[in-house]
Amino acid sequence: MISNDLIKGSLKTIVLKLLKEEGPSHGYALTRRVEEITEGKIKLTYGALYPLLHKLQSEKILVTAREIRNNRIRVYYSLTPKGHSLATQKVNEMIEFIRSLQRIIETKPGISYA
Repeated sequence: MISNDLIKGSLKTIVLKLLKEEGPSHGYALTRRVEEITEGKIKLTYGALYPLLHKLQSEKILVTAREIRNNRIRVYYSLTPKGHSLATQKVNEMIEFIRSLQRIIETKPGISYA
């Protein structure tokens, strides 16, 4: 399993990307989908996910729709136009970060990269 410290810095990008590509979803489905995609290596906690969803909603990046299923209210989150734009930006930023991190990890000691 991947540490919560690493996940914390990536959570916004993960959520935005899933909502952009897979459409509206509720919190539990987001956690299950991340676990499925990562083969259990990333497990989102509700204590981290829901505050982020509420923050993104207050920033008008997400909107919600409610539905009653099995006598329970289920809240679905979906991206606003601003959210779609931010999702693209955050994914591109993450790609650059991963490429840069890969270069650091692959750096051989004693070799000058300047």
